[in-house]
Amino acid sequence: MGRIPSRARVVPGALVAVAVTATMVTLLRLPVATLEVRGLLDVIQPPSPGQFTSAAGLGLLVTVVAFTLIASAESLFSAAAVDRLHTGPRTDYDKELVAQGAGNTICGLLGALPMTAVIVRSAANVHAGARTKTSRVLHGAWLLLFAALLPAVLAFIPTAALAGVLIHAGFKLLPATTVARLWRTHRGEALVLLATATAIVTINMFEGVLIGLLLSVIKTAWETSRLHIAVDDRRHGPVRVTITGNATFLRLPKLLDTLEALPVTRPVELDLTNLRHLDHACHTALETWTHRHKAAGDESVQLIQTA
Repeated sequence: MGRIPSRARVVPGALVAVAVTATMVTLLRLPVATLEVRGLLDVIQPPSPGQFTSAAGLGLLVTVVAFTLIASAESLFSAAAVDRLHTGPRTDYDKELVAQGAGNTICGLLGALPMTAVIVRSAANVHAGARTKTSRVLHGAWLLLFAALLPAVLAFIPTAALAGVLIHAGFKLLPATTVARLWRTHRGEALVLLATATAIVTINMFEGVLIGLLLSVIKTAWETSRLHIAVDDRRHGPVRVTITGNATFLRLPKLLDTLEALPVTRPVELDLTNLRHLDHACHTALETWTHRHKAAGDESVQLIQTA
């Protein structure tokens, strides 16, 4: 990149690549799929009164709620990522969501598809030298201009070329070295990242993001339920069991396996001093095991401190 003259860098390389590819496909009449753009006025199809009535169905309402959650999360993630790319004003997340909701309401009334913030477009805006919020408005204005007045020009762009630009922009946002470092330091995060990317490519973006969010929730629940159980089996005196961390239903098998392995003919001290959380399932399991232990060995179970 440093060897390219500064004047030549004014034109983005992605634009040159798409222009050259579109020209070659058109001149050589290659059997390549291109974008299908019908124009802005052709796609405006306001819903009929009957469609508004069917919108009250449970299935459609579930879809709307799911899309709202996924689209909101995607937009917030994109805004947070863009904030890390520049040193200018930070994003006002409340305004971001209000603007997206207002825009999607208008899209619905016009019969258009809903929209979300996309990190690739926003990153391209930052890399192009954007400094103020006006760049966002101009970004949308250029899209509107081409879609409304020059749809035939967009129809020359090969779909594969557009996909290549998106892949190139995506790799710039997350270099391979970053993924490798993430794998070494936070393997769980790396697995969620790879699973989400695979789901987006193989299924679709909506369900891919949904799968990614679900995996993140599961990962967070698993990490917050860390439980450490230390057994001090002394020769004389009671067996001391120290439980620290968060005892949730996710760690219930580990807790039960440890308790069941304790000798029933010895008294047991359960030290719960450093137990930060004890959910209902684990609490019930502890009570049941205590009663069984006392009944089987006629020995006491002492709780040093209840959670």
